[in-house]
Parts: sequence; C-alpha cells; structure tokens
Amino acid sequence: MAIHTLQLKTTRRTQLLDITDKVATLVQKSAVHSGVCHLYVPHTTAAITINEHADPDVAADVEAALDRLIPHRGPYAHAEGNSDSHIKTILVGTSQTVFIENARLALGRWQGIFLAEFDGPRERHLHIKIVSDPS
Repeated sequence: MAIHTLQLKTTRRTQLLDITDKVATLVQKSAVHSGVCHLYVPHTTAAITINEHADPDVAADVEAALDRLIPHRGPYAHAEGNSDSHIKTILVGTSQTVFIENARLALGRWQGIFLAEFDGPRERHLHIKIVSDPS
C-alpha cells in the first residue's frame, strides 16, 4: 500500500481548490472495493477539507469568511508575514479520511474534497494512502 502524492497548483493567496475528481480517480485505479482513503497535506500553510462542491459560491464564501475572521495583516509577531495562513491551517486541519464503498469515495451527495490554500499561489503536495478492508 504505497503513498500516492498529487502535485497541485493554486492561483490565489486564499483558495479552496476542488480536488474530488483527482482523488476519486486514484481510488478507482487502486481497485479497492471497500476501505479508507487517508488524505494528508504536509504543509503548515495549506489544509484539506470536505464541504459542498455543487455550488462554487460556497467555496468562495468560505474563503472570504476565513479572510475576514483571520486577516492577512494583523498584530502578528511572525516575521514572514503569513501568520494568518498558519492560523487558518490549524483551524481547518491537515488530514481527512474518507470511506471507500463499492470502489468509490463514500462522500455525501453534495460533498467534495478541497485543498485549502492559505499562502498562495504555490505548488502543493497531497499525500494519499488507500487502504483495503482486510477480508
């Protein structure tokens, strides 16, 4: 069970990038009928989340809300100028797990998987481990 790594490019400082199809393709190629798909972002200013992906306005609303709650410029001590990005990553989180049923991601009807960029634009990595149920 190897770890797969997706290289992803973001285009904005704050961006929710829908990667559902990329992850679903890896799951289909794995031929795992039942199991789990672990997702992990090895960065301190990017995260992974699951939310609605049917309406792109939801991702735009989340981006805007996080930027309002944790502004880029603030009374931060971190000298690199990206403290807001670190804080957002802590709040959103760097890992998710999705069940696999019938060789497909067991996401809800409206759910999608997003790389959450908070210090872009950048090239990011997403590590994916697909594990089959022992049976």
